[in-house]
Amino acid sequence: MSETTLIARLKNGIWKDNPGLVQLLGLCPLLAVTTTLVNGIGLGIATLLVLTCSNALVSATRRWILNEIRIPIYVLIIASLVTCIELIFKAWFPTLDRSLGIFIPLIVTNCAIVARAEIYASKNSIGASILDGIAMGTGFALLLMLIGAFREFFGQASILSDIGMLTGGEGFNGFSFADSGLLLLILPPGAFFALALAVAAKNAIDRKVRRARNTGSTRSLRRSG
Repeated sequence: MSETTLIARLKNGIWKDNPGLVQLLGLCPLLAVTTTLVNGIGLGIATLLVLTCSNALVSATRRWILNEIRIPIYVLIIASLVTCIELIFKAWFPTLDRSLGIFIPLIVTNCAIVARAEIYASKNSIGASILDGIAMGTGFALLLMLIGAFREFFGQASILSDIGMLTGGEGFNGFSFADSGLLLLILPPGAFFALALAVAAKNAIDRKVRRARNTGSTRSLRRSG
């Protein structure tokens, strides 16, 4: 696969077809977990790993999966991977595992993962499916981290305040800018507000880019005419 194709696929997963930002899939964990940046990092990495590995396994076994039972098989593959990820979190990141709670097991029901298995991995090669999983998983993880950072900064006036859940409580303890922030942003309504801002910002940027392209095309036509 060429470098140009690789970059295009990453752009598609991160921006043009982001599962959470454009397709609005997987909103339950996205809205519930993103109270802090560290929570976003933890769930984002877990989702990225599951999405990439499930795409690879579905692609590798697609010729032997009967069409009538394909969805249950996809769920079985995803559930097996999620169990492995959950055990890793419990063993090495127990505090983060407790913070994320039920939302690690709920990755099994994440519509974005099942959708990529059905739409892409079941119809393409293993290499292409892995790349698709990395691109889509990265886009979803970045959105989780972005919303988590936004809510933590404005809601708690801090960044990476609970980084100890990843480091074991040693070393760097994050940044604190004030004693408190805007409480609304760390409550459930704040999650919807943060996501709405992210979607609005993306739409505004896309409109600006399209307008600039149309203006450039008009100028080129005038010059050629």
